[in-house]
Order: sequence, then C-alpha cells, then structure tokens
Amino acid sequence: MVTRLLLLSDTHVPARAKRLSDEVWRAVDTADVVVHAGDWVDVATLDALEKRASRLIAVWGNNDGAVLRARLPEVAVESVEGLRMAVVHETGAARGREERMDAAYGDRRIDVLVFGHSHIPWDSTTPGGMRLLNPGSPTDRRRQPVCTIMTAVVDGGELRDVEIVPVPRA
Repeated sequence: MVTRLLLLSDTHVPARAKRLSDEVWRAVDTADVVVHAGDWVDVATLDALEKRASRLIAVWGNNDGAVLRARLPEVAVESVEGLRMAVVHETGAARGREERMDAAYGDRRIDVLVFGHSHIPWDSTTPGGMRLLNPGSPTDRRRQPVCTIMTAVVDGGELRDVEIVPVPRA
C-alpha cells in the first residue's frame, strides 16, 4: 500500500498569514497522513486540520500556548505502514544535528524524524540511518526564496519521493 504524506510546520496563523493557502488545503485533501511539526499559534488551524485531514500526527512548538500544549504532545512517535516516524518541533542548530538526533532518538529505532522551527527546508540522513526532514513554512519564508511544504510517500515501509513544494503565502 502507498501512503501519501504531507509535512507541515511553522504555520503561524494568524501571526504570519491570515490563513493557509488554497494550495496547502488541496495538499491536505490529497494526503493520507498530514504531519505538523508545531508552531501553530492558533487553535483554529489545529481544529481545521483535525477535521479535514484523513489522519493527523502533530506536536506543539515554542510559539504555541497552553491550549495547544494541552492538546498536543511535545514529541509524537507513530508508525505509518511500518515506517517508524517521530515528530518534534525543535532540534537545535544545524551544525551537529545528525549526531544529536542519533543520540536523542537512535534508541527508539526511528526511521524518519520530522521537525520544524527554523523555517528552512532540510533533508539529510544521520550516521545511524535516520532521515531528518523539515518542510519549512507555508506562511513565513524567512531567509528562503519561497514558502514551502513537503510531500513524500511511504511504500512497503520505505520512505520515497520526498519533495520540497513551493507554495504561495495566503
């Protein structure tokens, strides 16, 4: 079975944008699993994604208040078609990230770690073989040329077709 993933982070609604773009919502509608790595800022976006996504795996971020922290974990670990996935908002500085994440999550036998915080898309593999993915932000490009989301598929327990997708800011 092929499972389509949509990876999001740092939506920051309504601080950075009034809403998510239509392109993001179309991606939500076509995904089998939506993963959000925190910094929602508002509860309404969480409510909307919970209603619209087939399956949502999500965590809170450093800009999320008490209500979001009460509803979401700091770290989520779930299996998607046999692929062990962890989601967390913050992983620290880019330098040394792979080694730190091996030390932090390697004993959990995680295949893929999705994170956010920097608004900078990231795709690397740790020395221990864990894939690290950051989708960037669909609402706040910061130092990037465009806002982004990330798509991928899980096929037979393997992650493939990882793609950084530019999206317009709504």
